[in-house]
Amino acid sequence: MRVAVLGCGTMGGVHARSYAKLKDVELVGVCDVEEDEAVRLANACGTTAYSRFEDMLDEGRPDVVSICLPTSLHCTYTVMAAEAGVHVICEKPVSSTAKEAEMMDVICRANQVQLLIAHVSRFFPAYTDVARQIKAGVIGKPGVVHARRIGPHPGLMKNWYNNEWDSGGVIMDLMIHDIDYMLSLLGELRSVYAQRRTFPHLDYAWVTLRFEQGAIANLEGMWGYPGPFQTAMEFAGDRGVIHANSEVAKSVMIHRAVVSAEDMSTTGADPSRELTPIVLRKSPEFETAYDRELSHFIQCIQSGSQPEVTFQDACMASKVARAALESAHSGLPVNMLDFEEKGGLIG
Repeated sequence: MRVAVLGCGTMGGVHARSYAKLKDVELVGVCDVEEDEAVRLANACGTTAYSRFEDMLDEGRPDVVSICLPTSLHCTYTVMAAEAGVHVICEKPVSSTAKEAEMMDVICRANQVQLLIAHVSRFFPAYTDVARQIKAGVIGKPGVVHARRIGPHPGLMKNWYNNEWDSGGVIMDLMIHDIDYMLSLLGELRSVYAQRRTFPHLDYAWVTLRFEQGAIANLEGMWGYPGPFQTAMEFAGDRGVIHANSEVAKSVMIHRAVVSAEDMSTTGADPSRELTPIVLRKSPEFETAYDRELSHFIQCIQSGSQPEVTFQDACMASKVARAALESAHSGLPVNMLDFEEKGGLIG
């Protein structure tokens, strides 16, 4: 399958390097308005550099294009690709507004091309394993969740991140990973409450999600952390706790609750027996999460099967992020049943 990459910044480079090593995939071009960036990435990946998207479509004839541009440009270039009959893999968030997302969906359907949104967190081994354990009921019913995602401010490298309309800030661009993950595990959302503080090259947010089934998730996101990028999460259920931290050697650990006398009488479990935590140790990855995500998307395009992260999932994550932005702006919680999206990033 012939693939191309639009946008040669950080994520464009990640997509291009993954495609360059995937089997049965030919990287036919990379494109960026900054020609030097395109040439540098093309040389690194053994492909052709373009400075105009139209030229890459005409000359490269891709079957699929990865759109790795500022969020405000997602709709425009998705429509261009779809009208050229090219399938689209678009970096998250899906778009700047709900209306743009709807347009992207309608145009792609009309042109019979697939539109897939890249929420990569679900493809990281620790996140995949935690989700599997929770769905298996290992910690029982989740009650309280904490997630943290922090790192340097990307606006120091690419100025468009400093523009709220282009990036949506730390909530829309970074925390949306954890929003999507929580929605995939905890069900229907009742309300969103957010607090946010911004300074030059610092964007910090704390968001509380309350779910209909009773769980509460506290999400922390930060651009401007004076250290390496890192993530952490902890799920506390009525039968145990599971946590993962990118900065520790034991990447996933489960601590089950002490077995009660009732459990012993109904299951035969021995309350005196010590339960050994399940540990998944860190190790170098021969296949990255991005490799797995893009390979999965290519297989979905080839087979017509439903992706792990659906377009509806991506739209819901964006809606919740916009609700969080509105809450941070107003200082009030947002009831998701009453929330109607407006035309911009706030609302």
